[in-house]
Amino acid sequence: MTDSFYKYHVFFCLNQREPGADRQCCANCNAAPMQEYAKKRVKELGLAGPGRVRINKAGCLDRCEEGPVVVVYPEGTWYTYVDETDIEEIVVSHLQNGQVVERLKIDR
Repeated sequence: MTDSFYKYHVFFCLNQREPGADRQCCANCNAAPMQEYAKKRVKELGLAGPGRVRINKAGCLDRCEEGPVVVVYPEGTWYTYVDETDIEEIVVSHLQNGQVVERLKIDR
């Protein structure tokens, strides 16, 4: 266990940019439903709560061109994803079993 309040604290970028913005945004890439899916799965697997896992919403995490993005702390592992299959792999592999999902990492 780390010194952190949570074993894993997970932030999903849900930033929404104005139409015609120069940069893409995670909200336009299905980020909100994916955050809700992760939150639901963590609860279903009994991983939620203090000392365990917390799934949070975040504003812009400033990695728009690599998005949608999610970051897992305390280690600072950055992921991108496409759908629920990717989120499921992050939840089960990383949050439940402690194994980073290399194929979804942004900083490889």
